[in-house]
Amino acid sequence: MAAAAAAAVGGAQPPQAEVPAPGLALDKAATAAHLKAALSRPDNRAGAEELQALLERVLSAERPLAAAADGEEAAAAGGGGGPGAAEEEALEWCKCLLAGGGGYDEFCAAVRAYDPAALCGLVWTANFVAYRCRTCGISPCMSLCAECFHQGDHTGHDFNMFRSQAGGACDCGDSNVMRESGFCKRHQIKSSSNIPCVPKDLLMMSEFVLPRFIFCLIQYLREGYNEPAADVPSEKDLNKVLQLLEPQISFLEDLTKMGGAMRSVLTQVLTNQQNYKDLTSGLGENACARKSHEKYLIALKSSGLTYPEDKLVYGIQEPSAGASTLAVQGFASATGTLGQLDSSDEEDQDGSQGLGKRKRVKLSSNTKDQSIMDVLKHKSFLEELLFWTIKYEFPQKMVTFLLNMLPDQEYKVAFTKTFVQHYAFIMKTLKKSHESDTMSNRIVHISVQLFSNEELARQVTEECQLLDIMVTVLLYMMESCLIKSELQDEENSLHVVVNCGEALLKNNTYWPLVSDFINILSHQSVAKRFLEDHGLLVTWMNFVSFFQGMNLNKRELNEHVEFESQTYYAAFAAELEACAQPMWGLLSHCKVRETQEYTRNVVRYCLEALQDWFDAINFVDEPAPNQVTFHLPLHRYYAMFLSKAVKCQELDLDSVLPDQEMLMKLMIHPLQIQASLAEIHSNMWVRNGLQIKGQAMTYVQSHFCNSMIDPDIYLLQVCASRLDPDYFISSVFERFKVVDLLTMASQHQNTVLDAEHERSMLEGALTFLVILLSLRLHLGMSDDEILRAEMVAQLCMNDRTHSSLLDLIPENPNPKSGIIPGSYSFESVLSAVADFKAPVFEPGGSMQQGMYTPKAEVWDHEFDPVMVILRTVYRRDVQSAMDRYTAFLKQSGKFPGNPWPPYKKRTPLHPSYKGLMRLLHCKTLHIVLFTLLYKILMDHQNLSEHVLCMVLYLIELGLENSAEEESDEEASACGPERCHDSWFPGSNLVSNMRHFINYVRVRVPETAPEVKRDSLASTSSDSLGSLQNSGTAQVFSLVAERRKKFQEIINRSNSEANQVVRPKTSSKWSAPGSAPQLTTAILEIKESILSLLIKLHHKLSGKQNSYYPPWLDDIEILIQPEIPKYSHGDGITAVERILLKAALQSRMNKRIIEEICRKVTPPVPPKKITAAEKKTLDKEERRQKARERQQKLLAEFASRQKSFMETAMDVDSPESDIPMEITTAEPQVSEAVYDCVICGQSGPSSEDRPTGLVVLLQASSVLGQCRDNIEPKKLPISEEEQIYPWDTCAAVHDVRLSLLQRYFKDSSCLLAVSIGWEGGVYVQTCGHTLHIDCHKSYMESLRNDQVLQGFSVDKGEFTCPLCRQFANSVLPCYPGSNVENNLWQRPSNKSIQDLIKEVEELQGRPGAFPSETNLSKEMESVMKDIKNTTQKKYRDYSKTPGSPDNDFLFMYSVARTNLELELIHRGGNLCSGGASTAGKRSCLNQLFHVLALHMRLYSIDSEYNPWRKLTQLLEEMSSQLGSEEQQPEVPILYHDVTSLLLIQILMMPQPLHKDHFTCIVKVLFTLLYTQGLVALSVKCNEEDRSAWKHTGALKKNTCDAEKSYDVLLSFVISELSKGKLYHEEGTQECATIIPVAWSPESMEKYLQDFCLPFLRIASLLQHHLFGEDLPSCQEEEEFSVLSSCLGLLPTFYQTEHPFISASCLDWPVPAFDIISQWCFEINSFTERQAEQGKALLIQESKWKLPHLLQLPENYNTIFQYYHRKTCSVCTKVPKDPAVCLVCGTFVCLKGLCCKQQSYCECVLHSQNCGAGTGIFLLINASVIIIIRGHRFCLWGSVYLDAHGEEDRDLRRGKPLYICKERYKVLEQQWISHTFDHINKRWGPHYNGL
Repeated sequence: MAAAAAAAVGGAQPPQAEVPAPGLALDKAATAAHLKAALSRPDNRAGAEELQALLERVLSAERPLAAAADGEEAAAAGGGGGPGAAEEEALEWCKCLLAGGGGYDEFCAAVRAYDPAALCGLVWTANFVAYRCRTCGISPCMSLCAECFHQGDHTGHDFNMFRSQAGGACDCGDSNVMRESGFCKRHQIKSSSNIPCVPKDLLMMSEFVLPRFIFCLIQYLREGYNEPAADVPSEKDLNKVLQLLEPQISFLEDLTKMGGAMRSVLTQVLTNQQNYKDLTSGLGENACARKSHEKYLIALKSSGLTYPEDKLVYGIQEPSAGASTLAVQGFASATGTLGQLDSSDEEDQDGSQGLGKRKRVKLSSNTKDQSIMDVLKHKSFLEELLFWTIKYEFPQKMVTFLLNMLPDQEYKVAFTKTFVQHYAFIMKTLKKSHESDTMSNRIVHISVQLFSNEELARQVTEECQLLDIMVTVLLYMMESCLIKSELQDEENSLHVVVNCGEALLKNNTYWPLVSDFINILSHQSVAKRFLEDHGLLVTWMNFVSFFQGMNLNKRELNEHVEFESQTYYAAFAAELEACAQPMWGLLSHCKVRETQEYTRNVVRYCLEALQDWFDAINFVDEPAPNQVTFHLPLHRYYAMFLSKAVKCQELDLDSVLPDQEMLMKLMIHPLQIQASLAEIHSNMWVRNGLQIKGQAMTYVQSHFCNSMIDPDIYLLQVCASRLDPDYFISSVFERFKVVDLLTMASQHQNTVLDAEHERSMLEGALTFLVILLSLRLHLGMSDDEILRAEMVAQLCMNDRTHSSLLDLIPENPNPKSGIIPGSYSFESVLSAVADFKAPVFEPGGSMQQGMYTPKAEVWDHEFDPVMVILRTVYRRDVQSAMDRYTAFLKQSGKFPGNPWPPYKKRTPLHPSYKGLMRLLHCKTLHIVLFTLLYKILMDHQNLSEHVLCMVLYLIELGLENSAEEESDEEASACGPERCHDSWFPGSNLVSNMRHFINYVRVRVPETAPEVKRDSLASTSSDSLGSLQNSGTAQVFSLVAERRKKFQEIINRSNSEANQVVRPKTSSKWSAPGSAPQLTTAILEIKESILSLLIKLHHKLSGKQNSYYPPWLDDIEILIQPEIPKYSHGDGITAVERILLKAALQSRMNKRIIEEICRKVTPPVPPKKITAAEKKTLDKEERRQKARERQQKLLAEFASRQKSFMETAMDVDSPESDIPMEITTAEPQVSEAVYDCVICGQSGPSSEDRPTGLVVLLQASSVLGQCRDNIEPKKLPISEEEQIYPWDTCAAVHDVRLSLLQRYFKDSSCLLAVSIGWEGGVYVQTCGHTLHIDCHKSYMESLRNDQVLQGFSVDKGEFTCPLCRQFANSVLPCYPGSNVENNLWQRPSNKSIQDLIKEVEELQGRPGAFPSETNLSKEMESVMKDIKNTTQKKYRDYSKTPGSPDNDFLFMYSVARTNLELELIHRGGNLCSGGASTAGKRSCLNQLFHVLALHMRLYSIDSEYNPWRKLTQLLEEMSSQLGSEEQQPEVPILYHDVTSLLLIQILMMPQPLHKDHFTCIVKVLFTLLYTQGLVALSVKCNEEDRSAWKHTGALKKNTCDAEKSYDVLLSFVISELSKGKLYHEEGTQECATIIPVAWSPESMEKYLQDFCLPFLRIASLLQHHLFGEDLPSCQEEEEFSVLSSCLGLLPTFYQTEHPFISASCLDWPVPAFDIISQWCFEINSFTERQAEQGKALLIQESKWKLPHLLQLPENYNTIFQYYHRKTCSVCTKVPKDPAVCLVCGTFVCLKGLCCKQQSYCECVLHSQNCGAGTGIFLLINASVIIIIRGHRFCLWGSVYLDAHGEEDRDLRRGKPLYICKERYKVLEQQWISHTFDHINKRWGPHYNGL
């Protein structure tokens, strides 16, 4: 019955119905329950069949899916719901069935209860924030999710936070990858023990339902896949299929999250081969299934894979044994034969890409093990699922599902094997993919989880030939982009290299495969298998040889190359990733003696590959000229394994070295690179464009150097130590093309090098020799010594931050190598060599980072110029290191002049490399040194101090490393050696130094001076090569020398190689028949190296006989030679040091030195100089002088500029400011004089040529941010914390204005308050003035200037022409004196009543606008500027738009804003007195003139002028109240007194009389005081009121009743009691007012605090208008000081008894009358609105200073809360979240989601919150960004790490802590509005932030 019902349900459900009716849902549940019961019976066959039938129907694949995938129209036809409805239905069924009739949610909860959560396994996708702890990790790829990280204890560990690039999974709980100590609380317990066993019936249904469900999914994938047409990429179709499958895959994903119990069921289903076979064989009668199987076979075929009918051909379980051997045999032949690669998927693509490129080369791969590449056989759902995952290019959902299953161990193994099985297919898909980047990330996301586990990697290596597969796949991949190599012999070369221009290399497509390979090689067990397998090594060397010689550069000799290719990035990346990193991985396992065999294997196959390479490129002995490749990975493999063998494995070096001939070949290419480096730096490759310089830099750059230049130099050192030294030295000079320069003659011809390059090439050659001979990186230094030397070199170039040091020190690229950046040794070495300089804060300067700087003793003993030269990417760094060294010596008083690079003692050589020192003791080098010393002494051209320095360095090296003892040396001097070569007797430098050379025969051009001078010159033109002794004259030719040696070596090694020297090469060196003919001349020399050195000493010191042997005075010197005096100094010191060492080494030398010094040396004769030479010398001299002059000028200019900057620019330190150029010294000067900074004239400002102040107008909401509590608000870091803006100053003022506008007349409301708390206009100036007409022409020139400025000229922005401060307007200076004249200031003795009348009259005069003058026009335009500075909403508060009252309110509020802000800049009070910065640079005076001029245009009717209400008693009160229909005016007690002050003053004609000012202040003070009393009366309770009313009434008739606060208070209370003000509080309200016990003292304090804000503003105003200084005082006496300064206090006031504020009152009319008049207004209002009446009376006057939000100590707290927080507007998690530091609002930076009318959210918020200024913290970058109007700038970060550094974009992810000083600086800039002046890098944001 139930079955029938089920059938009915299943059948009758029409596909259109989207939501099944509730009744049906019940049926589903019933059916499910019934089936579950049926299946639980012992005999469940019937139930099973029934279930199968139901599933067959529900999950049938005959659905509209295929249609939907084929075309859009199907979706349209399906009408809205389309195919989705049926899918949902199927899912509903599945959920019901799984739950077996119960609720699905309850079922999930039940399954979760059985989860043995030992592993976390959380899978994440790209951009997820995770953590990595190096202290806890075993594998370098270990990562933790944020939750597990914070739950575990990692204090003091080396961890960092990172943004996942490719996605990953949490390893918490996996002890294969991390140490258990780092597990979090949840995964620490091995919980499997206490989890109960899963009841059988719980998951029984799942075991039946899931296979069908997964099969259904696979059918879908088969249906949906269509082979992409050749031309159209099919991503669109694939994505559509994937979108339709989203719910199904999500359902599977949810199942995996149910925990271990469900995962093991899924594993069973996925790996069960029987199920798979039954369901997918396609043999059944079901047509649909058959069709699906066909599609599957087509897909396999199109992928270039065969489906083996014979089960045994290839499969995971039966690995083909022959694979590895086959691969090996195939290779030797494969590289030779060029054929077509016969894999079917290559052709179509290569055809399209290969056009226009060099012909691609393919290797025939018929011999290779095809099964790896081309066979796939699927035996389970898992395998086919992975196949489709790859086919669909790794959809994220599928990847996540497959990874979510990994915590199940059985699954992990099965999946890893499946992954390896599909490896070749993955590579093919990746190569074809259009989205290779995303796909690469997804592949690595999977593989890193599988291969990081050593146990698993070992298992797969053994069972599935993982290594064979990987190497073969990599080889195949690279084969698709090979081209013929053009190195050496272009026509006949057989070598093939990768083409770096191919997409495969350019886009780094190979990196997922390479990174997997590196990952598995990091496991010892796997690497050992690799190193033992000869076949694999051969294959791998073949792979490496593809990169040998790639990206060949040919020197352009004629014109500049048209197109600079950037392929070199790809080449360097490829060598580093594909060759060097696997090499470092292998090296890390060759650390101990037992591993010798591995090294022998690698070296053997490496040498074979090199030999093949030399044969393939047809190399004999000379490299082809003018070409260089930086890529020699085979050489470098060989070098690094040699180094390791000697250093760690105690192998005998000679046992792994080849014969001499091979060594000679090996050295050629690395040497060629060194010579090319020198050529590139000498600008000889300039026609090849900038990219060649880029290559030279990359080659030595810190990430590449230890895989490139270091092995190269080491290899050269090995060759040098084993080859003939004379041969090696002459090769070096020949490679560097400076052979011809090494002649005694003053002129020579260089056939291969232009004269201008000779000098730098010679320097290059000598520097290279010095590096070669003194570098010990691989020759005996320990790891810690290397680290120390690297660190010192970097620190000597510049002070460094911790992170840049980590980056600059070449670490071993393999993560398991031991020296990990940040490891213990790094930190300890750092603290040993460097001091930490904490970040400094220069206000207005740049933000500094914490830096490390070398300790003094490091400069003293460890500074090594050789290491610095080796490690500098830019040549200027060498200079920088020398400058710092010089500064150190000057500062420590060790050496005052310009020092030479110091000579540093080296670590001892490892015995295997002793031969290297023979270079220093070979005649060839000695001849070169002798020649160069002679040339320098004779001032030949093209020799520099650098050359001399290097020559001396080499001599010193030779002396330090001389082997022979004194005794041998003297015997050998007369031995048979003599006849061989009579330049020098022996080969030991010590003895050769004293050997005198008399005559030398040289070849010179006929024009040379020697020819004319020497009568001796023989005419026989000896052949260049002959080495005959003509008399005693010596001839020397390096080239011939080298040829001879080469021939000897070759003959020695194999006799038949006579034909090796090809004639073509020698011809290169003979001079082409170019200009002057060479003849032979004989020079008389008569010098030895020692005598040359002594003469050099005279020359350098500029004195005759300057050298005196020091041991003659102090014999001690010879005994302890280490004398600090010689360790630092210039050339003179170096010569002295060398002579001392020479004397020490041999008695003979000592004697000879003494002899030479005894002969008084005649002065060096001046050379005869030919006219031509003279010309060039003069030219040189003139150039030199010009250069010096220029330097001097520049230095002078710089110091001038510096001193100007110090005086003019320093915004924050007022002391050094130049006060405004205004003469205020003598009071009788009537007119102020201004200097125009553009035309330089000075004079007064006049009506027709006005002068103006350079000002910056900006809208500001800083005032509105004041709050009434001292503690700044904290930035919210949890959902509970919120910031409400109700208590800000701006909000309170807003509420007040709107209350007034509700009940009173609009025009009167607008006079009762000030606006501008938000969006007020602040005016600031740099104090410089200019003529307004000059300014206009200046703006015109800026407008025409095409240079990109950081500001917008169209908006009127410019920079002050003098101090470059940012400005946007000019404020005209009013003609007349700057400070009101003296006669205005004399106090007149008029009574207050007279003054009141005068004020009223003056205000009554209509203010006619002055006639149309230039000045008035400017005044108008600046007023317009001021209005346009702020937004309309901050100007218009009137109910009637455009009413004049609005402008009136706005204008006096501008004055208010500026005064209030100045008060804040002074710290909120005037205690400090004096003229502050604002005072010196204030433009308030000029601003007042402009405002007053405009305000007087709006005369207030005398009827409504508040002045009358303040000073006169009005007769009929009732008329003031306003009749019913019109609203009344604002009662005077509700007026803001400070606003009244500004209105009164600005209504007066300017300049203002001091008496009038004082009068206005006195009158207003009476009102203010009364307001204070009223507020006080409202604040206290009924009993207090009646008590006061009573006490005051008693004193009412005393004499000074009007000046006693208790009398006045009692009167106020009694007057207000007539109204309803006090009545309304019923009993219930009394409780709300906190009962304060008011004492007379506290009341006095309250009244003073109430009045202070007004007094401060009035005093400031007086200070600016009349130029009076502000007195300084203590805080408690501020009131009395200010009131006496304002003239409120009678002068005769006694200060003995305590000060009482009421004594300042000076009532213009009887106090009680006027007070009752004021109270009457209040009473009549409270008749109607008692509540509001009271609220309006209590004004909050005590605003605290504005602050930014307080930030938490640790950045992580901010980051964790905000980076996942959803935006309140668009409810998504923003890509770039930001938070406003002023109000705490969370915004989307650049988010299009929250854009309104083309304004992005941050810009919009900056306008609403800060009137155009916004300060945002970018959550994901830890950086603060400032928006100011239409510009923005990156301000820097206020969070620094433990080393005082910012971490922009959180790249390093180290913990960050708040830097309070920086935050203070930021806040200071915000409050003082100086962002524009201090921050320099502004750019327009185009509303896009």
